[in-house]
Amino acid sequence: MKTLYRSHYNLYGVYVTADDRYLSLVEILDKYKYQPWLEKRHEQLKTAYKVAPVLLKSVTRIEGLLFVFFLAMLIQALIEREVRMGMKKNGLGSISIYPEDRDCESPTTSRLLSLFDNIEFHRLWSKSTLLQTFRTEIMAKQVEVIRLAGVPREKYYQDE
Repeated sequence: MKTLYRSHYNLYGVYVTADDRYLSLVEILDKYKYQPWLEKRHEQLKTAYKVAPVLLKSVTRIEGLLFVFFLAMLIQALIEREVRMGMKKNGLGSISIYPEDRDCESPTTSRLLSLFDNIEFHRLWSKSTLLQTFRTEIMAKQVEVIRLAGVPREKYYQDE
């Protein structure tokens, strides 16, 4: 065991260290290997959310901004969870959301929302009178994602 510890000593700082007297060194290393899964959401701060350094003059503003990002990550995780649970409930191993109708077993929120990039909604007004509403028709893939997420189709089209 000590040899294993010494051989991985060069990895110090790569993984968050923990002191757990009830785990063997091999078990601790195995726990560390799962850490990137936990940090996936934090990676998305720079990729999906494109977070960049900002100058905030007070601790309250920093806390507020971090709270907003926390909420965004939470909502993202809930969307993925709902769709994946919907897939499981409907016995679907994958859904075709990639280009060329390729299957996806674990859809991400980023990929799911990109399916709705072309959706538009316009209202034509004359003074204070609504003349007409224009909506993009949704495709079968979009209908499937809405259904798997547990959103009733009529709610999707609800104006207010």
